[in-house]
Amino acid sequence: MLEIKDLSLKYGQSQILYDVSLTADVGKITTVMGNNGMGKTSLLKSIAGRHPFFEGTLTIDGQPLVHPTAHEAARVGIAYVPQGREIFPMMTVLENLETGFACLPVLDRSVPDMVYKLFPVLAKMRSRRGGDLSGGQQQQLAIARALITKPKVLLLDEPTEGIQPNVIQQIGEALTSLRNDNQLAIILVEQNADFAYGIADDIVIMSRGRIVSQSDRKGLTKEALLEHLAL
Repeated sequence: MLEIKDLSLKYGQSQILYDVSLTADVGKITTVMGNNGMGKTSLLKSIAGRHPFFEGTLTIDGQPLVHPTAHEAARVGIAYVPQGREIFPMMTVLENLETGFACLPVLDRSVPDMVYKLFPVLAKMRSRRGGDLSGGQQQQLAIARALITKPKVLLLDEPTEGIQPNVIQQIGEALTSLRNDNQLAIILVEQNADFAYGIADDIVIMSRGRIVSQSDRKGLTKEALLEHLAL
């Protein structure tokens, strides 16, 4: 579904990503891991059109994207759940979800039952302001809002950060359900090694803006993963 080849990115004069290549397949969770400051968030931002890359190619469902803006990426099926969630605190849960309508045709602008099935707490809190939700509930809202856009690729940046264990489990179950529906590709950036390893199909490890390891989970033990992250 998503193919990246030789992608490089700069912030001003500082190069952050170096010739990054990876693929994300439908029906799989591709987990991108590495220590802080290694380029993981920058990679997601470049895919989502939040920061332009200066070299490389990005293709989604066979369609090349030439330096997409955020709204162009969203319209072709890339949904981004940023670190920190970025919900609208003064808007209700329902209004937050409805912001995802912007890149959909008018006839498709409704909240699907699937969203409330994945995150039942949001159905109960439709009229509550986003800022009044707990951190875990806000994270579920951020993921649900991304799903409103009917994405082909779902990007998630640290969805378990600062979240209570029971909600982490709920998020894991929701992502597993989405993976098993075989309708989209998921790229997950995650520091929680237990969560990431448990949910991953493919594992990508980054260091200093480069990919240093790629394999399916069967080809990388959890111990070997932890050794990579300790370097």
